[in-house]
Amino acid sequence: MTTVTQMKCACEPCLCIVSIESAIEKNSKYYCSEACANGHQGGAGCGHTGCGC
Repeated sequence: MTTVTQMKCACEPCLCIVSIESAIEKNSKYYCSEACANGHQGGAGCGHTGCGC
């Protein structure tokens, strides 16, 4: 049996892969940052290099 420990950030345009352990969980979805989890209020991006969300 394989246990998933990493997955793509639940924010659609985001390219980040997050560890489930360190991800921000909101509504049973996993996000790489508060900005993604909060729907990019105020136009904030996740701030990770190479990601344009």
